[in-house]
Amino acid sequence: MKKFQILALLIGLFCNSVFAQNDQFKPTPEWMKNAYFYQIYPQSFKDTDGDGIGDIKGIIEKLDYIQSLGINALWLNPCFESAFQDAGYDVIDFYKVAPRYGTNNDLYRLFDEVHKRGMHVCLDLVAGHTSDKHKWFIESQKKQRNEYTDRYIWTNDSTVKPDRYVSGKFGRNGNYRRNFFECQPALNYGFANPDPDHPWEQPVTAEGPQKTRAELMKIMDFWLEKGCDGFRVDMAPSLIKNDPDKVETNKLWHEIRNHVQERFPDCVLIAEWGHPGRAIAAGFMMDFMIHLGPDAYSAMFFNEEGTYPRDSCYFRLDGKGTPTDFVKVYMQNLEAVSGQGFVCVPTANHDFQRPAAGSRNTVNQLKVAMTFFMTLKSIPLIYYGDEIGLKFIDGLPDKEGSLIKGKYNRAGTRTPMQWDSSEGAGFSSADIKDFYLPIDTARFRPNVASEEGDPSSLLHFTRELIRLRKATDALGMDGNINFVYAEKCAYPLAYTRSNGTDTYLIVLNPSGKAASCNIKLKGFSNASPILVKNIVVDTASESIEVDADAVSYGIFKLSR
Repeated sequence: MKKFQILALLIGLFCNSVFAQNDQFKPTPEWMKNAYFYQIYPQSFKDTDGDGIGDIKGIIEKLDYIQSLGINALWLNPCFESAFQDAGYDVIDFYKVAPRYGTNNDLYRLFDEVHKRGMHVCLDLVAGHTSDKHKWFIESQKKQRNEYTDRYIWTNDSTVKPDRYVSGKFGRNGNYRRNFFECQPALNYGFANPDPDHPWEQPVTAEGPQKTRAELMKIMDFWLEKGCDGFRVDMAPSLIKNDPDKVETNKLWHEIRNHVQERFPDCVLIAEWGHPGRAIAAGFMMDFMIHLGPDAYSAMFFNEEGTYPRDSCYFRLDGKGTPTDFVKVYMQNLEAVSGQGFVCVPTANHDFQRPAAGSRNTVNQLKVAMTFFMTLKSIPLIYYGDEIGLKFIDGLPDKEGSLIKGKYNRAGTRTPMQWDSSEGAGFSSADIKDFYLPIDTARFRPNVASEEGDPSSLLHFTRELIRLRKATDALGMDGNINFVYAEKCAYPLAYTRSNGTDTYLIVLNPSGKAASCNIKLKGFSNASPILVKNIVVDTASESIEVDADAVSYGIFKLSR
């Protein structure tokens, strides 16, 4: 009896802590649960002024196309004035649109046009650093103390240069801390545990860090007032330094969430954290499972060609991958965020390879991958062009800081959108040599116009998947997910989506060989095919027998 009393006490304490966490914030906006995101890399989407670089007017021009996919939310990569040494992630002015993309009024018009269509738009917020060309940083370099002296992290002696610090010819005596590239000096949000041997490390309560966080909220308020619906925050866990347990980092984001939701209750905060459970605990509403964090997404999709190539992955014809790492990490994160926020498993992003990369290059292979993305318990996000099979292009030059550590090039996933079969793919009227990045040179490269006219295209298939998901509660965010066959180094992959009333079985075989499995699911007498390619499911026995041809997919509705 005593053991049960102790157990009951522990459960009570746990529940109280969960409810306390719930009480810290206003609810996540309802629209987030039903969001279908589309990520746009502005410089590569659509050019309307003939300079070879995409712009905001180009995004406005293509809003009806985006909406036709079933998309109702946009995330734009940084569009603020920048030195473009890291493709916009080195901001010069947080309150001004980069002239190559247009004007502030163009962005305000985009907000209006998005809202007219019942959609939402989130901006990319580079919260942890600026460009070294930013006026704040230029002022902070001066010998005489001023408003910006403590807005960045500087040593107090130019002969002292710890790791990640950058030296140079400055008016002040010191070296600054970079956040990523040397051109990106870290803003000073303070140190959770200042090192007594480093007198320049200020606590988070110091005047400089407090003014920095106030300025961040001012920036957010400015764009929210203009019509922005939220932010994806770049390098979200990196703002406060020497904070291994993220105690002060969580406090910071708690304060920011409460601040913005007090004025803008429908605003959303999305993290680039790589650990959804941790990001949601910090106050974010969604986080991505992709490149950061444990080796999960990469084990599924990073193949022999891409930013970070690897010898094998699950979605590859050689059939040598394993889904087990992904399933473990994914389920852990789903449990961690339950009721508090959302996990997002995107098709790709601006830093890593697309589904169409290397030997994963046929429409059927990409349909298998898209079925996976659109049937997970995950907020769907399509990176621009993945709906038509836009290809990762290897061997491109370094473009605006796309090359990392001299060998990992992100340019291949940032190439211009292909709208039609014309020489310039409908992206721009500029000469091809003036395009932001080269386009795919393949004779039959994918493009929107051609795929619109082909009912068997990936574009039509993607629309059908989104329509199905929207019409089927069990496939949405209210449905549960259970991996019923996800064995080490084995194919196919199978999972169910259920809302207590309806149950759907999803089977995927991305390998180049036929595969079969026996699923221990009892009580189902029928498996009705909903969207199927070369998979047979037999419910005649006590379990479910699955036979999957090479490169096949299937969504079945199970009935008793």
